Amino acid sequence: MFGHLSAQTTTAPASGGIDIMTILLFVMLGLFIFMMFRRNKKAKSQQATLQSQFAPGVEVMTSFGLFGRIISMNDEENKVELELSPGNIATVHRQAVTKIVEPVAVETAQVPDDASSITSADTSAGRPETADETLRRLEGEGKKDNQ
Repeated sequence: MFGHLSAQTTTAPASGGIDIMTILLFVMLGLFIFMMFRRNKKAKSQQATLQSQFAPGVEVMTSFGLFGRIISMNDEENKVELELSPGNIATVHRQAVTKIVEPVAVETAQVPDDASSITSADTSAGRPETADETLRRLEGEGKKDNQ
């Protein structure tokens, strides 16, 4: 009954050579190690560039979310004094400062004193719409909505 089934066997290379899977494994391992060292080197260079920009008066953020302005730096002890708010000073390790905060320009919208800017008046003639014209226009729009 089982006589017609045969087991498939794989034979190892007779010459004792390295198979393709072993080569691929070593290539992938080498690539992984290369990428890991490359990423660490890039992160260190970015951190060094950031730390070179530290100076008193620069707005920064720490790794734990405190925002402040650098008052003084002690390179020997790797300490930075931050002014969090007027009169409130904190001392942190230099590596805890992770980001320089760029000031954000806030634009304020001009709010008109009257409601003229919210009406869709036709001012193509160069004159504002009168009250009667506004009423006629609004009544016409109301009739359009009821249809």
